[in-house]
Amino acid sequence: MKLRRSDVVWGVYRIPEIRCESEDQASLTSFAGLVIFQRLFARLGIKRQLQACFAHLRQNATYRAHNIVFWLIIHLVLGFRRLRDRDYYHDDPMVRRVLGMNRLPDVATISRTLSTVDEEAVAGYRAMSRNLVLDRLETEQLSRVTLDFDGSVLSTGRHAEGTAIGFNKKKKGARSYYPLFCTVAQTAQILDLHHRPGNVHDSNGAKPFIASCIEEVKGRLPQAALEARIDSAFFNEDQLVALDEEGVEFTASVPFARFPKFKKIIEARKRWRWIDDTWSYFECDWKPDKWKQGFRILVVRQKKAVPIKGPIQLDLFEPRSHEYDYQVIVTNKKPAAKRVMEFHHGRGSQEGVFAESKQFCQLEYIPVRTLHGNQIYCISAVMAHNLTRELQMDTYERERGTTAKRRNLWGFETLGTLRNRLIRRAGRLIRPQGRLTLVIHANEKLRQELEIYAAG
Repeated sequence: MKLRRSDVVWGVYRIPEIRCESEDQASLTSFAGLVIFQRLFARLGIKRQLQACFAHLRQNATYRAHNIVFWLIIHLVLGFRRLRDRDYYHDDPMVRRVLGMNRLPDVATISRTLSTVDEEAVAGYRAMSRNLVLDRLETEQLSRVTLDFDGSVLSTGRHAEGTAIGFNKKKKGARSYYPLFCTVAQTAQILDLHHRPGNVHDSNGAKPFIASCIEEVKGRLPQAALEARIDSAFFNEDQLVALDEEGVEFTASVPFARFPKFKKIIEARKRWRWIDDTWSYFECDWKPDKWKQGFRILVVRQKKAVPIKGPIQLDLFEPRSHEYDYQVIVTNKKPAAKRVMEFHHGRGSQEGVFAESKQFCQLEYIPVRTLHGNQIYCISAVMAHNLTRELQMDTYERERGTTAKRRNLWGFETLGTLRNRLIRRAGRLIRPQGRLTLVIHANEKLRQELEIYAAG
C-alpha cells in the first residue's frame, strides 16, 4: 500500500503540559506486563514457600519478613537496584496487587527486616531457590545434566560484614564477596551458591559444595548422566577422584604452568594431531608426582596469527607468522578429543549467566551492612534470574537438542529484553460489570506475545 506524505508526516510542535494525577487515579499502572509473572508466582506458590522460610523469625506484626523478600524479588524483576528506588513505584496498583499489599513498606522497614534475618532463614531461602531449579529439571526429565562451577566477585565501596579485600580484576583494592556458583547448562539457571568473603581461594569450600549439588541432582534425576566442568582452581586429586567415584563425567583445566616437567613435555612435542585449521592436540599419560590416580590428559593448542609490526609490504604473498595458545584438560570422558574440547569450552556460557544476572538482576549490588541481609539480597537476585528462565520454559517448547558444548535447550530472552518489551507497559485496572480487567494499549505483536504467556 502506497502512502501519501500527508499520511506519514505530522507537524507537531507544541510540547504538552505535564500533569501528575492524584490518588483517585490509582488504577493506572506502569508495569502492566507484570501480570505474566503474577501467574507464575501463583502456580509455584512463591509466597507460601517464602512464608515457610521465615516463619521462625520474630517479626513486625505489620510487615512480615516473607513479604519483604517477596517485594525484593519483584523489585529486581522490575529492574530497580537500590532499596530506596521503591519510592518511584510505591503506589503502583499492579505491584501492590502482585504482592497482595495495600501499602508497600518504606526503606527503613526493609533495611531493618534484612538486618534481622538469621542463618536459618538464609539456609531455608537458599534451599527454596535450589528446589525451584530441581523441580524444573525433574519436570523435564533430562537424560543428561551438565553442572558448571565457578566463583564470581561481588564488589562494594562500603564496609559490609563478611567482605574482604582480595583478588579483584576490575576494582582493585575494593572489598568484596566471592561466592561460588553452580549453574545448569541445559536451563541456564543458577542451581546453588556458596557465599564466601572476597579474600579466599577459588577452591575454598568447593569440595563439599560440589558434592552437595551432585547429591541434590541425583536425588531428583537418578537416571540422568551427570557432567561437571571446572577450571584450574579446582585441580586437585581429591576433587577429581570424588567426581569419578560418583560416576560424574568431568573436565577440568590443568594449571600446567605450575608443573615444570609437564611444561617441558609440551615444549618438546613435535607431532600434534589435527582437529581443524585452528586447533590441534595430543594425549599423554601424565599426572603430578604425588598423585596416586591418573586421568586422561588432553593437551590442545590454538593457532593464531601474530600482528605484523612496522610497514606493511604490499606483496601478493605476504609472509605471516603464527603462535600458539596452549590449554591442558584432564577428564574421565571417553569421546574423541574434539568433542571433549568442545564440551570443556562450553563452560564459557556460565560467564554469560553471571553477566546477565549482574546486569539485569543486580546480583553484584550489596545493599546493607549485615552479612545475612546481603545474602538474602544475593539469593533474591538469583531467584529473579531463575524465575525469568522458568517463565520462558513454562511457556515455550525446547528449541534445540543436546550439543557438544551443551548449549541451553531454549532460546532464552534476557530479563532486560522482557522488561522492555512486556513488563514496562502502561495499563489500567478496571472492573466492567464487576470483573477485574487489565487494559493495555498494545499493538498486534505485543498482543500476540502476551496471549502466548497467558496461555502458557
